Amino acid sequence: MKDMAGQIIELSPNLPSEASMILKNIENTSFLIHFVSSNLNSELKEKQQLLEISSVRTRAELLLKLLQIELQLAELKNKITTKTKADLDKQQRDYFLQQQLKSIKEELGGDSNDREVKEMKRKAETKKWTEAAKELFNKGIEKLERMHATTPDYSVVYNHLDLLLDLPWQEYTNDSYDLKKAKKILDADHYGMDRIKERILEYLAVLKLKGDMKSPILCFVGPPGIGKTSLGRSIASAIGRKYVRLSLGGLHDESEIRGHRKTYIGAMPGRIVQSIRKIKSSNPVMILDEIDKIGSDHRGDPSSALLEVLDPEQNSSFYDNYLETEYDLSKVLFIATANNIAAIHPALRDRLEIIDLSGYSVEEKVEIAKRHLIPKQKEAHGLATLKTKFSNAIISKIIQDYTRESGVRELDRQFAAIMRSLAKDVALEEEVPDAMNEEKIEKILGKNRYSNEIYKVGNPPGVAVGLAWTYVGGDILFIETSLSEGKGDLKLTGNLGNVMKESAATALTYLQANAEDYKIDSKKFSTKSVHVHVPEGAVPKDGPSAGITMLTALASAYTGRKVKPYLAMTGEITLRGQVLPVGGIKEKILAAKRAGIKEVILCWQNEKDIREINPDYIKGLKFHYVRQMNQVLETALLKK
Repeated sequence: MKDMAGQIIELSPNLPSEASMILKNIENTSFLIHFVSSNLNSELKEKQQLLEISSVRTRAELLLKLLQIELQLAELKNKITTKTKADLDKQQRDYFLQQQLKSIKEELGGDSNDREVKEMKRKAETKKWTEAAKELFNKGIEKLERMHATTPDYSVVYNHLDLLLDLPWQEYTNDSYDLKKAKKILDADHYGMDRIKERILEYLAVLKLKGDMKSPILCFVGPPGIGKTSLGRSIASAIGRKYVRLSLGGLHDESEIRGHRKTYIGAMPGRIVQSIRKIKSSNPVMILDEIDKIGSDHRGDPSSALLEVLDPEQNSSFYDNYLETEYDLSKVLFIATANNIAAIHPALRDRLEIIDLSGYSVEEKVEIAKRHLIPKQKEAHGLATLKTKFSNAIISKIIQDYTRESGVRELDRQFAAIMRSLAKDVALEEEVPDAMNEEKIEKILGKNRYSNEIYKVGNPPGVAVGLAWTYVGGDILFIETSLSEGKGDLKLTGNLGNVMKESAATALTYLQANAEDYKIDSKKFSTKSVHVHVPEGAVPKDGPSAGITMLTALASAYTGRKVKPYLAMTGEITLRGQVLPVGGIKEKILAAKRAGIKEVILCWQNEKDIREINPDYIKGLKFHYVRQMNQVLETALLKK
């Protein structure tokens, strides 16, 4: 009893410690029971019960039971008190540290969180918000004020508000409406390209008269290296706008255009909005480079995402997933560039104003070299003060003997090679010629890479020269036909596509049907096998341009009449013998001129395309416009 009572005294902070000393000194059992009972924290009825029990032993047993309950309550109370004290200590410690941190921040100039919010509010006052953007910002700033800087969502809300503040809402640069100055800038930066310059000046004229209009979506289509992208920079300079370039080649993810949803880790706005944010203007000239090279896979179709961006009726309310509100892109002058119009999504192509940029003629390349390429390469190789001259004849030789392209990229590389060699001579203090000559060019660039001799040699019967269009410009194709003993079957080689195979089959059927008119022995069609081959078998070839060339080559083989030298042709045929028009005429004609061709056979409907070419560039070329296949064969085949 003494032992248990002692434990209760120890556990109960409200009982005096002297009580344990008194307890130890009590020797009388009855007095001990009375002392402990009177100090016990039990109910009155239990204490009354103890008084009524006469047996000391029974009274002691009941008291022990009550002591046991008291001891357990004391232990539990002590345990709870200890735990509560520990929790309170941690809270007090955290509160104390927070207060210290707050004091330190105040000494340094205020709470950074508060400073950020105040700074954002100050910036927002100067913004020309739309109502939707203003409401979105106010909601975001209220949310940010309620958050602690250490919470994970704080940075998400902060970055979103930062984007809203960085975007140039209704902030525009002033367009320069000086059309004469704009024309001068465009002419200085690019030689030729009259149609495009005309189109830009028309746009500026309307803008000047009306003051405001939806920007057109222009698409420059043409072979590589003719200056599509650099033309965009010149346009921006001419009209006094900021310039931004967006490369779309190989883009797969739709989110790159529309932006990611804010909830994703690493979410960002789309590249259109990012570019606007970077350039700090809502009406820049934006180049969408290589729009025909956009990919499409399981991550989405970016071409479809661009439909909204590139529609003048829709892009005034372009919705970016990250921004979570609409943004006006109608004042942006979008200029898309592409090599191959067929590779552009049909719905997207419908929204674009297609402007064809055909390749350059030799004469144009000479001017471009003199005005742009040679000065640029001299500057790039530290030869700005070099007096060495390049005559027109030497530039023409470099163009014709060392390049085969529609643009001027390869030509630029050739001039870079020449300048490197001259830089070495200057550095070694060797003699540098005053004017470049053929001998020096051959020493630097090596022997001629290309020659036109192949087109000047008289070909045997069955060989015809065709004009083809590739995405790098015009090209010359030989079509060879050979007859051998067999059963009249047709064999085609040269990595041909379906369209060219069908052209060959159509040509052969036409000849069989009209054998008598062309004095061909009809037995040959059943006793001779015919093999049509288009050289450079490793290069895939397809398209509708080779129909009349196939027929001419087959007719030449069956009749034994040679095809006229220096003659090339392009056009499609029908089973009735009609000649159909084809595209890419300027590139094909320029390729024929480069190759030394003197006569060209075309469909009569392609005459309008020839009229668009500067007459100076096609001087020396004779054109035959035909409607029927018999006209082609009369013109192309020599008499026996």
